This record gives sequence, structure tokens and C-alpha cells, in this order.
Amino acid sequence: MRKKPENTHCELCQRDAPLTFHHLIPRKVHRRARFQKHYTLEQLQQGVWLCYPCHRAVHRRHDEMELALRFNSLEALKSDPDMASHIVWIRKQKVLSL
Repeated sequence: MRKKPENTHCELCQRDAPLTFHHLIPRKVHRRARFQKHYTLEQLQQGVWLCYPCHRAVHRRHDEMELALRFNSLEALKSDPDMASHIVWIRKQKVLSL
């Protein structure tokens, strides 16, 4: 069972909003031999807490394999130009509660 986030801020946009857990290596690829061979179970379970709009944006912009191979860290997500433009935009939006 994963721990609740220590704070209420999205790790991408830093807005104070309800959060959802994002696996940095998507669960859909955990069974593939490549990932079982190169990552421990603990590494496969690592993730970040994102607000719903940021979590949705991550999955709309990248498929599971691309997330697992290229965007498997918070730093990689933040450095992606598509996500950077989303972060600039979302910071200007009102927070909607779930």
C-alpha cells in the first residue's frame, strides 16, 4: 500500500490540489522481461503525486512505453517541452476540487 503524500502540492505544477499517484514506470509494462530484468520491484513501484490535470496531461502526451523508457523520473517529465508548456498553463488555472 502506498503512503499518502506528505503535502498537498502537485509535484509538477506545485499547485495545492487533490492528488493522484503516478507510477514513473507505468504498471502496464511491469510484466515485460526488459523491465523485470533491469529494475527491482521497489524501483517499479516508485512514483510521484500529481494533480488530476497534470496526471491526465502526462498520459495524453506520452504512451506507456515512452513514459517507461524516456520519462521515468520527475526531472525528465519536467524537462519535456510539452509538459513544460502544460505546467506554465496549468499554474494559471483555478484548482477544482474532486
